[in-house]
Amino acid sequence: MQISFGAKTGRRADPSATDGRDARLSRSLSGTNLERAGDYNLRTVLQAVRLGGDTTRVAIAQQTGLTAPTIANITGRLIDMGLVRNAGRMQGGRGQPALRLQINPDGAFGIGLNIDRDHLTLVTLDLAGQVRSRATREIAFAMPDDVVAFVTDVIDQVIAEGGVDRDRVLGVGVAIPDDLGRIALPHRPEGYDRWNEVNLSAMLSVLPWPVHCDNDAAAAALGEAEYGTAFDNPSFFYLLISAGLGGGPVIDRSYHRGANARSGEIGLMPDTTGRPGATVQDTVSLSALFARLETAGFARPGVAGLANEDPGFTAVIDGWIADAVRALTAPLVAINCLLDPDAILIGGRLPVPLIERLAAGLTLALDAVPQPSRAAIMPAVMAQDAPAIGAAILPFLDHILPSDSILIQSGRQ
Repeated sequence: MQISFGAKTGRRADPSATDGRDARLSRSLSGTNLERAGDYNLRTVLQAVRLGGDTTRVAIAQQTGLTAPTIANITGRLIDMGLVRNAGRMQGGRGQPALRLQINPDGAFGIGLNIDRDHLTLVTLDLAGQVRSRATREIAFAMPDDVVAFVTDVIDQVIAEGGVDRDRVLGVGVAIPDDLGRIALPHRPEGYDRWNEVNLSAMLSVLPWPVHCDNDAAAAALGEAEYGTAFDNPSFFYLLISAGLGGGPVIDRSYHRGANARSGEIGLMPDTTGRPGATVQDTVSLSALFARLETAGFARPGVAGLANEDPGFTAVIDGWIADAVRALTAPLVAINCLLDPDAILIGGRLPVPLIERLAAGLTLALDAVPQPSRAAIMPAVMAQDAPAIGAAILPFLDHILPSDSILIQSGRQ
């Protein structure tokens, strides 16, 4: 069973292909037709049900501005498609109690794969946004063959553990850093530049579903926009601390990519407070933290090992947090002044207690700098597996959730 509303957005698997990624959002002046408007309304009503949790047709009509007959028609179609379910009638009140509507978590699924320089993670996600199963493998600088082996080894397991209906999987999202094979990080092996030529759709042809690809920070930010704090903070900057450092600007719940789809590259900004030629990523990344620990004589601990309470170990952590605050202060001042977001969210594989310490340190540092306004700095709702979860959301965005791109009439594939 293939679930999809209207024309698809023509995703390319190659993360350097900006036209495919930009198709999720559109600034075109192109017109539309009734078919595309109908698709958009269908997606919008589904989104209203998903966000409402337990809602009624009357509430959806008030929220969307659509007429009662249109809502009745669309919700009937969504029920027939298995994406929405009846949940009985409301209790209390006068007259005929209204029928309650809920999202059907089993109505559709996404699979998310995060490929990074220190780990591989695969998750399954249901339509309600719940992670149904997860598999991860700590592997330094995995090669394409390693990724295929990992996916092949765990896919049946995560499908079974998550109770996932294979026929209702919309696709596989892949979150991968830009320039994976180009940027030099400690211990990068010879031949890792093979990633520069990899076509991810071809590499993952072992799976029977379409592949949707995005930058890891963008995927994490898109996931936060759909299932995280975006309704309290509709404009935010997502700071992704993983093996490297990435960022993603979200304005009014829409991800903004920039002219070359490289917005948010905070890790590659010059660190003017560090050594000559240094970038922010040279300090603010797990790779940099692990390198410091190795220099201090500690064996590479892995992410879970960062909770070590050895005094020498914690002294290295303390020094890294202080330097991370120093390196990030100027870039975050720029973000506050240029974007004026509601929040700056920190996510990634850095353990939450360290994220909280970093957020507190940055808050104090930015309070000391005169600025027109300052966004709250806090841990992201989706922190640890954010790129993988965001990747699993990509098929939902392309097939069944609302975006301006499906209204566009001209220039479509």
